[in-house]
Amino acid sequence: MTTDATWTVPDDADIRAILAERIDLQRRGIGIVVGVIGETGRRVIVHGETRNGDGRLPDGDTVFEICSITKVFTGLLLADMVERGEVALGDPVAKYLPAGVGMPKRGGKPITFVDLATHTSGLPMMPNNLAPRDYANPLADYTVDQLYEFLGGHTLTRDVGERFEYSNLGFGVLGHVLALRAGVEFETLVRQRITGPLGMTSTGLPAPDLAVRLATGHDHAGQPAANWDMPTLAGSGALWSTADDLLTFAAAELGYVETPLKPAMAAQLLPRRPRDIDSEIALGWSISMKQSREIVWKNGRTPGYCCFLGFDMKAGTGVAVLANSSSPPSFDDMGFHLLTGAPLTPPGAADRANAEPSP
Repeated sequence: MTTDATWTVPDDADIRAILAERIDLQRRGIGIVVGVIGETGRRVIVHGETRNGDGRLPDGDTVFEICSITKVFTGLLLADMVERGEVALGDPVAKYLPAGVGMPKRGGKPITFVDLATHTSGLPMMPNNLAPRDYANPLADYTVDQLYEFLGGHTLTRDVGERFEYSNLGFGVLGHVLALRAGVEFETLVRQRITGPLGMTSTGLPAPDLAVRLATGHDHAGQPAANWDMPTLAGSGALWSTADDLLTFAAAELGYVETPLKPAMAAQLLPRRPRDIDSEIALGWSISMKQSREIVWKNGRTPGYCCFLGFDMKAGTGVAVLANSSSPPSFDDMGFHLLTGAPLTPPGAADRANAEPSP
């Protein structure tokens, strides 16, 4: 049996066999794209369909909702703006909101940027003043005014910075405020600071040029699921992307390509707060010990998609897993297995406790 110290990412045939078992035998997926990058280059392995019954294989250029992996981009924007001197991690978020807009405090302590980016702000998972016209796309019509109304009237139930509690709302606020500070829309800020410099031409908010390559999302029963729009809380989970683009992003994180984002990428991993028994939370990334290896990772889920992006900096390997199904369990077990040899989740097992629900 391969030991932890000698584990390497499996070859294409072995990965394809894992995908076939997950989809064809266990019926826990429709289509899956796996991207792998290491010192010998990148590769993409696929299985399944872009839509249930269409017979079309996805590929590295197929577009998926990347759900809460968006938070990694939002965290990187924060790190980049800190590097540029535009904001500081310890700045109160309220400092950059329009005059008259309130922000919750507790015990006189304000919520800062680092609190939002590490899920320790005390803000809840989601605002309680959602009133969607379409419950299949519940954030599409959530407005900035509604967000400000919620922030101005919310009372925190625990101290700022007290402990980790996952908050889609918090990252939505973070993306919104960073865009305000930069004076551009969130999507424009992502393009100017991250995807443009890295040449990630297939990563952005929903748009017609991406929609023509979009894999259809599917619910637990294998039926098509509606895509989500979240204009106000875009920083939490609104981006679409491809395996090819995420491997480009991973290549920059691992140092295989030169990028002006290198200082911000390094700085993004420095502030760490406790997440759970074997994990810490940085600015959007989680850092966990798996099979005696430190893995930097992020996962996500919407009603039609699951995704995982992670890397082992010491080994120089990165893995992206994109699936057009929300069928449990989540697909991050596959990401951890490919990176470290950790066991795959058996059929019928409960979903991973740390597979974050996305907006």
